[in-house]
Amino acid sequence: MTPQPNPEAGAAVKAADRDHVFHSWSAQELIDPLAVAGAEGSYFWDYDGRRYLDFSSGLVYTNVGYQHPKIVAAIQEQAARMTTFAPAFAIEARSEAARLIAERTPGDLDKIFFTNGGADAVEHAIRMARLHTGRPKVLSAYRSYHGGTQQAVNITGDPRRWASDSGTAGVVHFWAPYLYRSRFYAETEEQECARALEHLETTIRFEGPSTVAAIILETIPGTAGIMVPPPGYLAGVREICDRHGIVFVLDEVMAGFGRTGAWFAADLFDVTPDLLTFAKGVNSGYVPLGGVAISGAIAETFGKRPYPGGLTYSGHPLACAAAVATINVMAEEGVVENAARLGADVVGPELRALAERHPSVGEVRGTGMFWALELVRDRETREPLVPYNAAGEANAPMAAFAAAAKKGGLWPFVNMNRTHVVPPCNIGEAELKEGLAVLDAALSVADEHTR
Repeated sequence: MTPQPNPEAGAAVKAADRDHVFHSWSAQELIDPLAVAGAEGSYFWDYDGRRYLDFSSGLVYTNVGYQHPKIVAAIQEQAARMTTFAPAFAIEARSEAARLIAERTPGDLDKIFFTNGGADAVEHAIRMARLHTGRPKVLSAYRSYHGGTQQAVNITGDPRRWASDSGTAGVVHFWAPYLYRSRFYAETEEQECARALEHLETTIRFEGPSTVAAIILETIPGTAGIMVPPPGYLAGVREICDRHGIVFVLDEVMAGFGRTGAWFAADLFDVTPDLLTFAKGVNSGYVPLGGVAISGAIAETFGKRPYPGGLTYSGHPLACAAAVATINVMAEEGVVENAARLGADVVGPELRALAERHPSVGEVRGTGMFWALELVRDRETREPLVPYNAAGEANAPMAAFAAAAKKGGLWPFVNMNRTHVVPPCNIGEAELKEGLAVLDAALSVADEHTR
């Protein structure tokens, strides 16, 4: 893993990218994507030979790092045997992937509908819930992200929804618990939990329980800030759903497959949803794959009634072979246990120590390999380091922090006024401490903007 500089090749890659690639979530003329020459393990490097420790895991999906040899070999072997086959047939890679996933999902979520990624998994979960209940509405939280397709982005509760918000998507947003910036004037986790549940109950009452098909929540919100729900909250939502005949959907696209130190974040709260969406870490993002894990009751709805949905590449053999290899690697190499141990013994203590040293750190929260630092201008008032949805000059303090991290060889995950610590779940302790040391130095730049 010795990067070899080749700036001419890098310039050619960047030129072709500039001429022909249309990038997501971006003003095309205002971006300057890094040209990446290679990646291995927890690192990637550019064509100038600069190496970066990836504290973003791509987009929080390389749960077993880049280029794991067993997963690469599995994809190669599957390609030699059967590159593709239509989803209406039973094939070994698809069946085995479904079996291994179902073995790890909570409760009776034993049927797996495969999609191409997380957004379409959410789309199909909502379709299933509406068809199962015969009801139109979906409740979802502010400070959430569920995908960029039309229904998923309307369910989303962050600004990426605004440009596509139809106002007629049958979606009602509510406030989920977030004690650091409580909407309920709570002072303790117990108060925040009770008041958030009362708020949800009231929202349902005023919307009409008989009109609500589903409540969807990220088990632990990811891009929105890694707000671990207080004890009892998810169990309370489960009880509300049961009482009103509402389908409970947990979105584990980001939190699933070891990210939180458990196979699924739902395991941390002893809660079983009716539908669970997944993607990303299921095969470390090596080939696009997502899906919905379905309860027995909802699967029975479509036992003799056709489910009106499907995808050409549902359960694609290469993606499923990668999933089989990834799940087996995670089990054999103790990846979930590694995430739990290093999260508890290294990341949590080290980040809390950083918070003591840096006035820009307002709060530390997380679990496993899933952490966030909320950066502030003023600890007393909790004013964010940059305004909500800041851009341009208003976002300069966060941009300066990110630039300092990259200069030190760390690639951060930055969103609004937060930096997330989300490295591969199989990262080594030495690599982890290396990255945390760079983070420590970069936070000194954020400190310059405090008062």
